[in-house]
Amino acid sequence: MAPGYWPGSLIAMASKARAEKTFADLEPQLQDLSEWMFHHPERALQEFETSRRLAGWLEAYGAVTYPAYGLATAFEVTVGTQGPRVVLCAEFDALPEVGHACGHNLIATAALGAFASLAEQADELGVRVTLLGTPAEEAYGGKVDLIAAGAFDDAAAAMMVHPAAVDALDPNILAVRHISVEYRGKDAHAAFAPQVGINALDAFVQAYVNISTLRQSLYPTDKVHGIVTHGGDAPNIIPSRTTSSWYVRAPEAVRLAELSAKVDACFEAAARATGCALSITQSGHTYQELQTNSHLAATFAANAARLGRKLLRGDDLPVGATGSTDMGNVSQLIPSIHPFMSIDSLPAVNHQPEFAKHTLGPAGHRMLRDGALAMAWTIIDLAVEDGFGRLTD
Repeated sequence: MAPGYWPGSLIAMASKARAEKTFADLEPQLQDLSEWMFHHPERALQEFETSRRLAGWLEAYGAVTYPAYGLATAFEVTVGTQGPRVVLCAEFDALPEVGHACGHNLIATAALGAFASLAEQADELGVRVTLLGTPAEEAYGGKVDLIAAGAFDDAAAAMMVHPAAVDALDPNILAVRHISVEYRGKDAHAAFAPQVGINALDAFVQAYVNISTLRQSLYPTDKVHGIVTHGGDAPNIIPSRTTSSWYVRAPEAVRLAELSAKVDACFEAAARATGCALSITQSGHTYQELQTNSHLAATFAANAARLGRKLLRGDDLPVGATGSTDMGNVSQLIPSIHPFMSIDSLPAVNHQPEFAKHTLGPAGHRMLRDGALAMAWTIIDLAVEDGFGRLTD
């Protein structure tokens, strides 16, 4: 029987079975890629070897643009020649010291798996599927530059999956501002003449105390955290310069602006109290809050259920189980999802070395498979059931 005469659900079932078979053939390669990434972590904007390897793997599916959109480690490839375009976002940068403790090795390979499993049937489905390599999610916000360069201009939808300690369909993802703070004082001998110095470390300590005092008046969804990155040069020298790095988070952009003003006031008060000069600079881009598209999420949840996963809703997650991502900026422009998928890591959670190890175990392999298939099957449903029109309902 010609495909045009089949009921839509039967067409979708056949397409999903075909995608699953294609993925199964590629699964060992994707697991190997994930393990290679685990052992070769590269930090934001330094992902040169990783991006070359991922882009090279994709060359079997078409002409890969690499580098892409003015970013040295971004890449892009599209299958399908007509119809709505879906962008699969592949993150691949690692964290300092703890490596792939946020599981970007699984994010990237799940996206590759979804893309490859649809490659041979994209034209039949009447859909275009783009695999977009998105650098520097952890520290800079490569997707913001990709937005500005036009990478998402004609996209009907965007999606990615993220490993976590729990399954969640629409996690509470906060807006975030990344800032670097510098205090400048005056050197002096710490024993002989401390009175002629101006202590920049005191300024940092006072700012830290100011922000700790501010916490009692914050909403539970507000987050402020920072580290000292330079505290001085020797114990017997009054520090003339200190630097620190801070994240300020809030549920939406308006509240982020309000909270940022209060945090900046804490830094300014410490400068006045100690006599230091103050410099506050933004590091990378501001990330916006995530806006989960309801129809896209419901379609993904149904496919995840077929794979044995019941995804929690954001309000059902443990208190404080949240974060920030530049995928939020994408979601403000086009229908998007960013579900969490468990790798059975508890008590380990994201950004712990123990979490990274779970990406290579059976649960990590299952997450790679489930994430890839749930995304691929969701795209099939959108194409077969004319679901793209419902993304803007």
